[in-house]
Amino acid sequence: MKTNRLSHWLAILIGTLYFLVPLAATFEFSLRKIRGVYSFEAYRVVLADTQFKSSLGFSVVLAVVTIVFGMAIIVPMAYFVELRLRKLRPFIEFVTLLPLVVPAIVIVFGYLRLYNSSSILPLTNFTLGTNFLLACGYVTLALPYMYRSIETGLRSIDVRTLTEAAESLGASSGTIIWRIILPNIRSAMLSGAFLTFAIVIGEFTFASLLNRPAFGPYLQLIGANRAYEPAALAVMAFAITWACMGIIQVVSRNSVAARP
Repeated sequence: MKTNRLSHWLAILIGTLYFLVPLAATFEFSLRKIRGVYSFEAYRVVLADTQFKSSLGFSVVLAVVTIVFGMAIIVPMAYFVELRLRKLRPFIEFVTLLPLVVPAIVIVFGYLRLYNSSSILPLTNFTLGTNFLLACGYVTLALPYMYRSIETGLRSIDVRTLTEAAESLGASSGTIIWRIILPNIRSAMLSGAFLTFAIVIGEFTFASLLNRPAFGPYLQLIGANRAYEPAALAVMAFAITWACMGIIQVVSRNSVAARP
């Protein structure tokens, strides 16, 4: 018994060191911009860079648009699949997993082929159209994670009973989704939203090939031309991602604790 417990703790320790040692080394290296002194000069330079602010702001806005757009598509679809189209669930799950199989570069080249300047719908000729394509690409990339989060939330509640009770009181489908289903899957929606946010913030392929000033291409640009600033950016991006993960955990726990 003691041997098993010791092996478990040893495995946890090895995994923790494997994860934290490279991160600590990256953080330590980011503090060496001024020779012979540990300082946050690399962070100051990054935060003072106007391109950093503009690219991060662009990605944050695009992440919000992607989350809203994705939720507007996925929540009703997952709801009706859970309620009336359960036989289609294997097919829907297969479709939602395709972005994990098809490389992002293939998808973006398909967009460029379909919506270039010589096509019937030349979206790439306009900034707004290109941003719309980028948002669509991000929704596609986030589809597996967002759909799984929403589906898990819907399976945790009795969708059929709630729907039948609301319909007996004269509620329409839109009212049922907005006033009954959404409040009950709030934690699942937030989980999908923060996962999507983390994906959008660090995505490079779509933004680079569509030539948009997103945060991913900025990370690559800094990494190719600077020494200490890329390490600082890596630590900051890691902190943003884990902050999202932490918020998911807090919201999920509070949601479970609030249930009767």
